[in-house]
Amino acid sequence: MTVHDKPFAARLAKPATRVLLLGGALEARRLAERIAAERRLEGVVSLAGRTSAPMAQDLPLRVGGFGGVEGLMRYIKEERIDKVIDAMHPFAARMAENARDACRALGVPILKLSRAQWTPQSGDRWIEAADQAEAAMALGAPPRRVFLTTGRLGLPNYISAPQHFYLVRAIEPPAERDLPPHCETILERGPFDCESEMKLMRLHKIDALVTKNSGGDSTYAKIEAARRLGIDVVIIARPHIDGVRVVHEIECAMAFLLEGSS
Repeated sequence: MTVHDKPFAARLAKPATRVLLLGGALEARRLAERIAAERRLEGVVSLAGRTSAPMAQDLPLRVGGFGGVEGLMRYIKEERIDKVIDAMHPFAARMAENARDACRALGVPILKLSRAQWTPQSGDRWIEAADQAEAAMALGAPPRRVFLTTGRLGLPNYISAPQHFYLVRAIEPPAERDLPPHCETILERGPFDCESEMKLMRLHKIDALVTKNSGGDSTYAKIEAARRLGIDVVIIARPHIDGVRVVHEIECAMAFLLEGSS
């Protein structure tokens, strides 16, 4: 008679699928919660480390870069990662490309979970820009009062348009050298509501909003507020990453992760 330390069914069970969740967007936290509750999945969340106080996660957390494509490939192999979910911010283009290239080289399935883009509604006054340098030019030559909500990393682009006043909203304090000469900084994290956004824009006499087409609900209030106030919106187009399937729903991401699981 052979004695086993595990029940027969447990010995036959397929090992959990090991998941690398590249986080940064709100959707990543929600997906991490679902992964943590699923016995067929084992996951780790990786954050780039651009925010000094990241939000709590439901999975083990690693913070910091991998060292490009080669470093990410090494991590995936060492940690025996089976599947990768890119749930980074929609504008993290370089990191998204690295994830795609690393997974393609190793034959590891990858999926991008990204909130749907915003689309213009009746009454919106949108000016589309390909990047932040183009957004700065799109503001025009006459001085304007600009609500700048593109994050701190792109701020140097607006130094080239010093005639405007900028109300800069960011999560982390920007470096002084990156700020345009006429600006005021407020440090806040969404979500925001339309009434408070309208109040802020009125208080600072804002006549133009510059934002990224990040999508989602948590920061959409500024778009609605600008529409109601008749304010121009310079909206920066989202980068497109070829070769990776994109889904907008967490259920679709879970189906991808559980495909082939017992």
